Amino acid sequence: MVTPKQKSFLAKAFSLFSVVRGYNVLIIVIAQYLASIYILAPDRPLRNVLFDLNLLMLVLASSAVIAAGYIINNFYDSEKDLINRPEKSKLDRLVSQNTKLSIYFILNFSAAIMASYVSFRAVLFFSVYIFAIWFYSHKLKRLPFIGNLTSAILTILPFFAIFMYFKNFSSVIFVHAIFLFLIISMRELSKDLENIKGDLANGYKTIPVLYGDKMSKIFLTILVVLTLVPIFFLLKYYEIGHMYIYFYISSILLIVFLVLLWKSSKKAQYLILHNILKLIILAGVFSILLIDIDLVLKRIL
Repeated sequence: MVTPKQKSFLAKAFSLFSVVRGYNVLIIVIAQYLASIYILAPDRPLRNVLFDLNLLMLVLASSAVIAAGYIINNFYDSEKDLINRPEKSKLDRLVSQNTKLSIYFILNFSAAIMASYVSFRAVLFFSVYIFAIWFYSHKLKRLPFIGNLTSAILTILPFFAIFMYFKNFSSVIFVHAIFLFLIISMRELSKDLENIKGDLANGYKTIPVLYGDKMSKIFLTILVVLTLVPIFFLLKYYEIGHMYIYFYISSILLIVFLVLLWKSSKKAQYLILHNILKLIILAGVFSILLIDIDLVLKRIL
C-alpha cells in the first residue's frame, strides 16, 4: 500500500519530470547518438561510438543544460503558463520555485564538470550555452523575431557540440541543419499563436501580439516555402538512402499544415498545427536509420 508520503514524493517526481520535459531530453539523447552513429561517424565501429566516454560526457552535459533550461524557462513563464497551460501549471507548481532553482544550479554545475572531462573548449561552449539559455528566458523570449530565432538556434546547439567533436564538415549536415532550423522556427511561431492570450497578458512582444495572426500566418507560409528548399537539395543532390521517404512525407505534412493554418483561429486548432511540426521533428530523429538500412542491419546483427 502506498503511503501519503510516497504519493507526495511520486507526485513531486512527476512534476519535476514535467518541468524539465524529460521526454524531450530523452529524444535529444537518442537523436545525438543516432546522428553520431549514422551521420557524423558512420565509418567508426558501433562499439567505439557507443562506448566513447567523451561522447557520453557531451551528451550528458547537453541533457543537463537542456533540462536546466526548461527549469529556468518554467520559472520565468510561470505567470504566463497559468493562462496558457493551467493544468500543466498546476502540476509544475507541486515543486517549489526554490527547489527548482536549486536543481537548476546543480544541473548546470554538473554539466560543467562533465564537459571538463572532454576539454576546456567544451567547458567554454557549455558555459556560453547556459548563459544564452538564461538570457533568452529572461529577456530575448519577449522580443519578436529575435526570440524565435534564438530559440531555434538554442535547440540545435547540442548537435553542434557533437558535430565539432567528430569534426565532420560534410555539406549534407549543414543542409539537414537548415531544414531542422526552419522546422523549429515554424514550431516556435506556431506556439506563439497558440499562446497569444498569455503572452498578451504578460507583456510578451511576440509576432502575433505585435502584428496579428494574419501577418503571423504569412510569416509561417514563407517559412514553409523556405523549408521546401533544403528538402529539394537533399532529395536532388545528396545520397540520403531511404530517408527520401521521410522528406516526401514531411512535404505532404507541410502542405497539410499550410491548409489548416489558414483555416485556424482558435487555440485548439493552433495546437494541432504545433503537433504536426512536433511529429515532423520526432519522425526525423528515427528516420536517420533510413539513410543506410544495410548499415543499420549490419550494426544490429
